[in-house]
Amino acid sequence: MEQYVYIVECRDHSLYTGWTTHLQERIEAHNRGRGAKYTRSRGPVKLVYWETWETKEEALRREAAIKKMSRSQKLQLIGTGPGPAELTPPASGPQNDT
Repeated sequence: MEQYVYIVECRDHSLYTGWTTHLQERIEAHNRGRGAKYTRSRGPVKLVYWETWETKEEALRREAAIKKMSRSQKLQLIGTGPGPAELTPPASGPQNDT
């Protein structure tokens, strides 16, 4: 199962970094006020960056590394990610390439 590390931009323009196995569902949960405590009062959130990892351990290490970054470093990372047209989160569940 794919593991996602993601960054969302909150309504107050702060950045929140998290980890999940179901990216689209997690973003929806944040926007319903059911995500992290940090984002509950700062919604709606907008997905601005994500990475895919093979294992939970890799994803959690990467999440911790991103959380240690300064805001400017995170913004630089976001700038190297997918462009706005590519920021539709992958659908949860198995993907079919056919």
